[in-house]
Amino acid sequence: MAQWTTDTEMFALMKEKLYTPVVGDILDQMGYNHQFLPASIRPLASQVPAGLLTGVKGSHWMKVAGYACTVLENDVYGTPKKPFGYMTEALDQLKPNEIYIATGAHNSALWGELLTASAKARGAVGAVVDGYTRDTAMVLEQDFPVFCSGTWAQDSSIRTYVFDYRCDIEIGQVTVHDGDVVFGDVDGVLIIPKQIAGEVIEKALIKASTEKTMRKAIENGMLVTDAFAKFGVL
Repeated sequence: MAQWTTDTEMFALMKEKLYTPVVGDILDQMGYNHQFLPASIRPLASQVPAGLLTGVKGSHWMKVAGYACTVLENDVYGTPKKPFGYMTEALDQLKPNEIYIATGAHNSALWGELLTASAKARGAVGAVVDGYTRDTAMVLEQDFPVFCSGTWAQDSSIRTYVFDYRCDIEIGQVTVHDGDVVFGDVDGVLIIPKQIAGEVIEKALIKASTEKTMRKAIENGMLVTDAFAKFGVL
């Protein structure tokens, strides 16, 4: 029986009890071996000087969990007929517990201060971009988890065009479907296919609890070989 009754409870439990390595291990065991986004995509807050974190309300900006709202962009050259493409439409239709996850354009920043404010106002819980973000200090002060590959101030208005959203996208080795579960922390971001999300999370919670028990046994003197034979995790 699931340890949660609502999506909000499920995502809160993931952020409290789980971490990407244990979830990734479960996905591997179930035959889903290509679910981690590129290693360059990390929490924005882990990429900036500590001084910029002054005033940030808590450590939860280092974790993100929610449903994917997929966004597909491409690089353009010169001002398009519709600046930014369908970016505003993509932002306006975000729902609570969703994560804006974008890829396809790499010639400018894909996220920033006003996009953060827009997503937060819609009830979204984070952003994951396969590329850069900007307005770093203003993003961090909004206490909203953003994962990216780095910071770069170059504007997207004449360089980037959102041409579809809630569509399949591909980031690195992962195909992301709209509505998949996105889970990220300081060790990276992974995608849990929506059709197996409940099973994966339940198994990961069990594994995380077992790992804690095994660690205590090792700290109390049990040999690793014996502990692995007893608990079956490593």
